[in-house]
Amino acid sequence: MSRWLNLDKGIFEYEGIYDMPKLNPVTDCDASTWIGFNYCLSTKRTEEKKQKTGVHFFLTDEQFERCWKDPQRYGEMLSAYNCVLSPDFSMYGIFPKAMQLWNNYRKHWLGRYWQEMGLTVIPTIAWGDEDTFDWCFDGDPKNGIVAVSNIGCVKNPKNSEVFLRGYKEMLRRLNPKLVLFYAHKIYDYPGNIQYIHFSLDKRDQAV
Repeated sequence: MSRWLNLDKGIFEYEGIYDMPKLNPVTDCDASTWIGFNYCLSTKRTEEKKQKTGVHFFLTDEQFERCWKDPQRYGEMLSAYNCVLSPDFSMYGIFPKAMQLWNNYRKHWLGRYWQEMGLTVIPTIAWGDEDTFDWCFDGDPKNGIVAVSNIGCVKNPKNSEVFLRGYKEMLRRLNPKLVLFYAHKIYDYPGNIQYIHFSLDKRDQAV
């Protein structure tokens, strides 16, 4: 099974018609600041500071593709931090459905694998067009903390409308306790929202 695209490392409880691995709910997060995964190796943060820092993946996919190739190694590195968002593999509406499904699966598998390692992993929720609503929330826990981002959506009115419909559908299906929201600017979105503020240290900022 060594070539079975990480299935040799873990086959988890799944949900939905496409067998998305299920993530456990997280109900508490006390990270005081956030950095992008791309800065985890180069940051000069002390161990004490890492324990107060969360890690996000609101980056281009190539900056964290390595996590899929070596989940154990990067899980061990991320375990020093307060909490981690599940990797935000892209699900753009222009992508073929097969690619959207694959990226959604990888996000869930990595998140659950790291949870099994003992990391606090908060689900990053993402969707494409409305056709994805039938499966893109499978495996995501109800009544917990989730994370979303509207990066790449706000400049296009059509994309903004699709994002808002998906966001409202996420609220309806998952009833999250708290939404960690990374946004270009603050909008009047419904729900219990905490906007993520990243470190002001330029070495730690997302790109």
